[in-house]
Amino acid sequence: MPKRSAGLLIFRHRDKDLQVLLVHPGGPFWIRRDEGAWSIPKGLVEEGENELAAAIREVAEEIGAKIEGSFQWLGEYKQPGGKRVLAWAVEANPPIDEGHLVSNLFSLEWPPRSGVSKQFPEVDRAGWFAIAEARQKILKGQEPILGDFTDWVGAAPQR
Repeated sequence: MPKRSAGLLIFRHRDKDLQVLLVHPGGPFWIRRDEGAWSIPKGLVEEGENELAAAIREVAEEIGAKIEGSFQWLGEYKQPGGKRVLAWAVEANPPIDEGHLVSNLFSLEWPPRSGVSKQFPEVDRAGWFAIAEARQKILKGQEPILGDFTDWVGAAPQR
């Protein structure tokens, strides 16, 4: 069975703009990559775990904030590597500045074949992006999440 990740497309309204929160993966592989490297905050669903609960847990682990609100199911998205990403949208405004962003760490042998294990944050930064810019930043496999989100927002009653 392919691995499944669950995550949240967090959005907010700023003046007349709609913005979404994306995270940039930490570690040496991603350090110089920007466009096409960002993601919704997400992580693996554990065996028998409620998928939405997994999304909320993973977001808290990646950005250090527990997200609450009215969650809107967006869909399940097959990624190029075969993994499946389950996504919900939620309106929230978590603190993500340098003083608030907290992420779990992962270990990696770095440099390769050096025998030295180093720790890196799962997420090294987060940012708010208008939809057009988010489409440039997000991983290609997750771009359909933005499409379904904009379809939902367009059909949702205006505030």
